[in-house]
Amino acid sequence: MDLNQSPHLALLRSGKMINIGGRPVIVPSPSTSVIARDRRLALKLALAFVSIYVIWGSTYLAIQYAVETIPPLVTVGVRQAIAGAILLAWAWARGFRPTREQWAAGFVLGTFFFLIGHGSLFWAEQYVGSGLAALLIATEPMFILVLGWMMGQQRISRLSALGLAVGVVGVAMLAGAELTVKGSSLLGLLAVLLGSLSWSLGVVISPRLKLPSDALGRTALPTICGGVMLLAAAAVSGEFQQTHWASISMRSFFGLGYLITLGSVVAFTAYTWLLQRVPPTLVATHTYANPIVAVLLGWLVAHEPLTMRVVLSSAAILGAIVLIRRGERTVRVKLPEAVPSMAEIKASRECA
Repeated sequence: MDLNQSPHLALLRSGKMINIGGRPVIVPSPSTSVIARDRRLALKLALAFVSIYVIWGSTYLAIQYAVETIPPLVTVGVRQAIAGAILLAWAWARGFRPTREQWAAGFVLGTFFFLIGHGSLFWAEQYVGSGLAALLIATEPMFILVLGWMMGQQRISRLSALGLAVGVVGVAMLAGAELTVKGSSLLGLLAVLLGSLSWSLGVVISPRLKLPSDALGRTALPTICGGVMLLAAAAVSGEFQQTHWASISMRSFFGLGYLITLGSVVAFTAYTWLLQRVPPTLVATHTYANPIVAVLLGWLVAHEPLTMRVVLSSAAILGAIVLIRRGERTVRVKLPEAVPSMAEIKASRECA
């Protein structure tokens, strides 16, 4: 027998010898393939988190660039319709076939998420800076908490109540900062808050709707329904007639393309992939990172003012989110039998 092919010799070469209880024991070393697989997984996880942290945080600046020369409803309608069509085609290729009830649920969520939620946000960014818009959108956990309490799905602990109070102070500081700059910004601030409220309402009612279990289909239906409704709203409001296609800047084209490809398709794919591999609470940390990325990008790239008031209000709103999420762990969630907990509901949150 060839000693070089001995299984004992192979085990000795592939491991290391240690003493256990005074006796030598060979412990196999991790194989090269296992180490390479772990490294690939770690790299994929890092890239996925970068996607939902940086890409979603940068979409607010992309929106501002897009609506510079493209009317807001046209911009968001084209974005959602194309992204929804891509996601639906992808889901269809995987065997997804939506039912009539699922289309109806997609229509309802498309109204709250995109027609009102994103429609008001895109319109508001004509008057409000991208960083401030991102901070105001970060109020969604506050709205979700209050709406959940009003619907009997959530109890508000003292810690969560403190978080709500801190969040209101942060929003008030932002509103005061905008009023000192230009009066028309107040309407923009209110529009962003309306969008945040509408999205939060959609999040709270979504477990009661008969949505697809398929992750891609679950997002594709509201997205494409919202896109169609937004395009119809753009037509009714006359935005298509007001669009000067030859005058659209390259920056606006780039912003719209960025929102469709990276903001909707790439980042969402990374988001759903992460939800299947790491705890939802870890994935939800993007709600802290996105406003910070948006504020810094707005300051560095778009030269938006980064005053002490903006810094303090940012700290207040992010601190409010931390307090609310910690407070939710101290109370029991009261939900119908077939409805998931509020923590599971929040895992479905999507950014701009």
